[in-house]
Parts: sequence; structure tokens; C-alpha cells
Amino acid sequence: MIRFLFKLIICVLLATAASVAYLSSKSGDPVYTLQEWISPARFQGHDALIRAVAAEHHLDPMLVKAVVWRESRFDAQKFGSAGERGLMQVSEKAAQEWARENRIENFRAEELFDPKINLEAGTWYLWRATQHWEKQADPVPFALAEYNAGASRAQRWAGGEDAVIPPDTFRENIDFPGTRKYVDSIISRLEFYKRRGRM
Repeated sequence: MIRFLFKLIICVLLATAASVAYLSSKSGDPVYTLQEWISPARFQGHDALIRAVAAEHHLDPMLVKAVVWRESRFDAQKFGSAGERGLMQVSEKAAQEWARENRIENFRAEELFDPKINLEAGTWYLWRATQHWEKQADPVPFALAEYNAGASRAQRWAGGEDAVIPPDTFRENIDFPGTRKYVDSIISRLEFYKRRGRM
């Protein structure tokens, strides 16, 4: 009887492992999916807040989450090498612009470690970047390049502030390998979330 129970437990564990492996391989990114299953609090813990802030700024929440994934891997306490902080790795300069625009007095850069404040500032900054590129067929790659490398560089890669070019041409024009990889990785992550039908 004990042998039978032992074999049954082994079979159930193997079947469960095979199911998890199969489902994660079908997700498009098995490593991410496994990490998400192992640590849902880290990978999904900010989803409700991301949805609310994205809706407030008329942005796709999957895009915002893809930026969070790329910038901090969902670590709200991350401190970047150039002083960027929190989930969306918002710089102090960008945060001060956000605070001024939204009439937030006595704002301190340390507040960027608060997920809500960080998402508010970062999403506002991303939304503003998409507004700069609203004439483009797809403003997302342009806005992401601006978010990462600044407006003047994004304008140079686009051929000027008022130029209208295909997104693929714009991406080819990005002569900073880090920014090109940044844009491509976020767009790839956004497509992954859309394939899954959820963040």
C-alpha cells in the first residue's frame, strides 16, 4: 500500500511538472511565466495600480507594465546608475517636471520609491512622449525612444519633430544600440502580454 501511494504521488508530481512546463512553453516566454507562477506578488502585485494609472493617462496598461518590466523587473526599490528610481526608473528631473505640471508641492525624489507616485510620474512622462508623436502611425516606438534617450535624440532619429516616417524606419535610425534594444524589448514584451490576453 505504501509503495502504491508513493508511486501515485510521483505520478501526480510528474504530471504536474509536465503540465507546468507545457503551459509555460506555450506562453511565449517560459522563463517569465515560471517566474510569475513562483512569485505572483512580485510579477502581478502592481497590476491593479498599473491599470488605474494607465487608464488615467489614456495609455495601454500592457505598455506601462512592459516598461516596468524592462526598467526595474518590478523592483519598486531599484536605484539606477544615473539616479533613476523605482518601478519605472524615473529620473529626478522628469519627476520634478511631473510635480510642477501637476502642482505637487514639496515633492522629494525619495518619494519615487512609492509605487503609486512612481507609476503616476513615469506614466505621465510616457503619456507626454506619446503626445509628441501622435502624428505617427504608431507612436509607441517613438515615445519609448524618447522615454529612454530624450526628446532631442528621438527627434533626430525621426528626421525632425514634424517628420512622419514608418516605425520600422525609425527603429533602424536609432544609432544608440542600448536604446534600440530598449525599444525592441519593450515592444516584444507588449506583444507577449497581448498574445496572452492579460498583463
